[in-house]
Amino acid sequence: MNETDREEETAQPEVDYKRLAEENWDRFLRARAEMENYRKRVERDMAASIRRGKAEFILKILEVSDNLKRAVSNSGVDAERLAEGVRMIERQLDKVLAEEGVMAVETVGKPFDPLYHEAVAVFESDAVEAETVTDEIQKGYTYGDELLRPAKVRVARPVAGRSGDGEGE
Repeated sequence: MNETDREEETAQPEVDYKRLAEENWDRFLRARAEMENYRKRVERDMAASIRRGKAEFILKILEVSDNLKRAVSNSGVDAERLAEGVRMIERQLDKVLAEEGVMAVETVGKPFDPLYHEAVAVFESDAVEAETVTDEIQKGYTYGDELLRPAKVRVARPVAGRSGDGEGE
């Protein structure tokens, strides 16, 4: 083998770097456009899903609203029948909320928990050993594990010096 043959064997094929760069740039632009289209499609699908969920909930609430309007329009009905109709509507609304995962926060007779209860009044009492909810002013609600609204409550606290820790004795 002569020297020119060896050079041909070891010579690398000439690479067109400019063409490779253009191809890579084109691939990058296409991938970026595909990603942007995907993001827009996901946003559109999410918004549509939320609208459908809201529409289903609104339809349930409209049934309750219709029943309430019927109860109010029957003003010639005696007070006891009207009250029973309103209680039925209240149960219907509670059922709709429960089906959606909304639950009332337990209050009266339970230990005061600032995570779920908002004390609007506090008084001392000999009847309790620890801060205890005695009255519910406004219901609180959770949605799944999340607190939607704390319950507004009255709280009884043990008489000062009687907390059982030895103070004041």
